[in-house]
Amino acid sequence: MKTMYEAQARAEAGREGRVWSEDGHVDLALAPPKAMGGSGAGTNPEQLFAAGYAACFHSAMLFVAREAKLDTGGSSVEGHVAIGMNDAGPGFKLAVRHSVHLPGLPQAEAEALVAKAHAVCPYSNATRGNIDVDFDVKGAA
Repeated sequence: MKTMYEAQARAEAGREGRVWSEDGHVDLALAPPKAMGGSGAGTNPEQLFAAGYAACFHSAMLFVAREAKLDTGGSSVEGHVAIGMNDAGPGFKLAVRHSVHLPGLPQAEAEALVAKAHAVCPYSNATRGNIDVDFDVKGAA
């Protein structure tokens, strides 16, 4: 792989600490969510992953749509990341569900676009075969 960009972030004290990026754009307190027995007084790794994957997937979708000259006006991607015990072994496991809204495309075209974006998105390529990733696609009614 020829590197185009490399991000750098630091974490201290795990889920009850802090994360920040080398450029200062990210500087966040972390706290476990209330659902996991925490205070919920900060963000958590699952929220950060949901935000990053949703943004990356939306960019991949826009890239594919531009090449195909498809209407993506008003589109959005809402990322959902779940964490739970790994039934197949020790530790924890993640699952992702993206709610994709493409109001300018008929349902079939919206679903085809999402499938093509899933094939090129770096986050999708990194997680493929490792975690469940599902899509709820809503095109024009």
